[in-house]
Amino acid sequence: MGRLAVVGKVETLGPPPGTGRDVARVPLAVFDHGSYVTLYRHGLETYAAAHHIDHAAHLRALRDLGCDRVLGLSSVGSLHADPPVGSFVAPDDFIALDQPPIVADATRQHVVPGFTAAWRAALLDAWRDVAGEPITDGGVYWQANGPRFETRAEVRLVARDADLVGMTMASECVAANQLDLAYAGVCVVDNLANGVSGVTLTVEEFERGVAANAARLRASLERVVPVLAG
Repeated sequence: MGRLAVVGKVETLGPPPGTGRDVARVPLAVFDHGSYVTLYRHGLETYAAAHHIDHAAHLRALRDLGCDRVLGLSSVGSLHADPPVGSFVAPDDFIALDQPPIVADATRQHVVPGFTAAWRAALLDAWRDVAGEPITDGGVYWQANGPRFETRAEVRLVARDADLVGMTMASECVAANQLDLAYAGVCVVDNLANGVSGVTLTVEEFERGVAANAARLRASLERVVPVLAG
């Protein structure tokens, strides 16, 4: 079995631990922890907005480091009142109609995309056993291009067919699919999407949600990652 890769941003993964070794920049930081690696998709010294992330390069780097499965962590807005802010969700499908072309492997561009069922089931089992936080099984993730948030009218439109909205997970999953890496994700609901609560979303509201949920997610990952990496 290959190694586990955990992909997220600094707010959810936390700062790189002193025991990690910076083994690659693609151009962002990948840290080697032995049985698993962490990749900071938005960077450390500088911030890469969602539409500037090179998901193909990231996933190729993880493959070259011996990873065969990826746990993607994503901050999302909820398109409905349920799941509420603070929820952890493992989506089982996504919509990414305006996704930029992803070419992680030129010989396997025509893939049937999606989360890897067996790996996703293993993630859910481990999470329920040790995470100490509940997780919702299932939901549709809608990928927006970003980096802006969605208008209230856009939220009403996509909420007809999706539950969560974010900017990165679908593209990351497709790159993994092209490289034959197992992929599953955990989404953290950091805000209600624009207008869902009856008022306009603010950046400050989003940032408060990220700050409130980050410590809970890191505590769960400290328990779950060793199990998944074993």
